[in-house]
Amino acid sequence: MRRRVTVDVHVAGATMVFAAATLALAFLREFVTLCAALVAGGVAWTTLMSSLSATAQLALPSWVRARGLAMYAFVFMGGLAAGSALWGAVAARLGISVALTCAALGLVVGLTVVTRYRLAMGEALDLTPSRHWPEPAVVIAPQPEEGPVLVLVEYHIDPARAPAFALAMRAVRLERLRDGAIRWGLFRDPAIPGRYMEAFTVASWVEHLRQHERVTMADRAAETRAYAFHIGETPLVISHLIAEHLPT
Repeated sequence: MRRRVTVDVHVAGATMVFAAATLALAFLREFVTLCAALVAGGVAWTTLMSSLSATAQLALPSWVRARGLAMYAFVFMGGLAAGSALWGAVAARLGISVALTCAALGLVVGLTVVTRYRLAMGEALDLTPSRHWPEPAVVIAPQPEEGPVLVLVEYHIDPARAPAFALAMRAVRLERLRDGAIRWGLFRDPAIPGRYMEAFTVASWVEHLRQHERVTMADRAAETRAYAFHIGETPLVISHLIAEHLPT
């Protein structure tokens, strides 16, 4: 089934089955039928949990996988605790059947997010480290904790293609922020049409060096699409500036 059906269909189907089992608990009173509903709900629960856990691991690059899975577990367990309190309060006020019915409807309504956020997108990413960023050219090596560090990338593009360039830079922005930048911006030069400056800030020099290790093959593909707009006579000019702290 996993080879034939996408993870999004797996999750949607398991959610529908679990919602049906929850609804059965609200209205059915026959013991054998309830047992069958519970078995179906258990299968759906197991399928759902394994699909979500596997997707979370596949969607995270190696350098942040442990922290990402910890956050996933934190949100998941917190959701269980909050949901228990919520549906317990509803059951105490309106009855168990009403609480189970509302929970089942909530599961079905929650499926609408599948149309916007696809789990399969994470599986399609190549998160292998690319290590294609060149080492920063420096004369005096900065101390690891010096910073913040401002990185500037200069582009020269065809002004007629500016909207397409800005669209391509959206993926670059997400990459920079995801890999450690604390601020990012894209600026155009009104004096020289087609001249753009990408600027992003990293907390320290060592944190920027870590960015070099975090870039994946998927990030490289996004950068390649954006860099293809550059039509300057020279390659992209990349500058590294370290904040100078004024004496007090």
